[in-house]
Amino acid sequence: MRLSFAGRLGAVYAALIYLFLYLPIAILILYSFNKSKLNAVWTGFTVDWYLKLFHNSDVLEAMNTTLIVAAVSTLASTMIGTLAAVGMYRYHFRGKTALDAMLYLPIVIPEIVMGISMLAFFAQLKIPLGYLTLIAAHITFSVPFVVVVVKARLAGFDKSIEEAAMDLGATPWQTFVKVTLPVIAPGVIASALLAFTLSVDDVIISFFVAGPTSPTLPLKIFSMVKFGVSPEINALSTLMLMVTLLIVVIAERIRLRKS
Repeated sequence: MRLSFAGRLGAVYAALIYLFLYLPIAILILYSFNKSKLNAVWTGFTVDWYLKLFHNSDVLEAMNTTLIVAAVSTLASTMIGTLAAVGMYRYHFRGKTALDAMLYLPIVIPEIVMGISMLAFFAQLKIPLGYLTLIAAHITFSVPFVVVVVKARLAGFDKSIEEAAMDLGATPWQTFVKVTLPVIAPGVIASALLAFTLSVDDVIISFFVAGPTSPTLPLKIFSMVKFGVSPEINALSTLMLMVTLLIVVIAERIRLRKS
């Protein structure tokens, strides 16, 4: 009886947690089909907001900016972070402990502090705010996350397979590409997905380093909150959610096939 009661209590608790997490998302999807512009009243079913979304040039331009910045910053930060993690794991040098500790600084400091510091840095260099400053800022705060994830993957790495490859005549570059990289590939992919998510979701740092001609989608939505968020944003969020779920499903099927 005690086990049965504990199991039921655990099931109720888990259900409440999942309800708390996913009910807002369900409401967002539901109201993307609402005829009313207000998200508080349901007046009927429609798909007009999805059609109007593709005619809203401001939102589409902000979405395009977000995807370009996220794609470029993810590619750059993943390459830099992976090489940094492998180098710090493989080599020992003076100041390594201090450098390792400094990598966590962009993760723990408040985003508003980092945003202001990046703005001051670009102002000192007289770099105009725009795509370049956005991409540079996103690379800066993404690299530490990539390093942390890849280093966690390297923690269980067997160095003997690298030594075996070199004994068989492989160069250091061939060893890295054909031996090391395939082993740590899951960590690299996970860090890239994390960097992409952080870039797409960022508001505070982008607010300081984005110019007037390059607003990202989160900044656009944030500015629209003052006048009320249009259901077109609900439709866009729903489409983004569907694409994300599709990517997750594909990645999971690939993982299952490999396992």
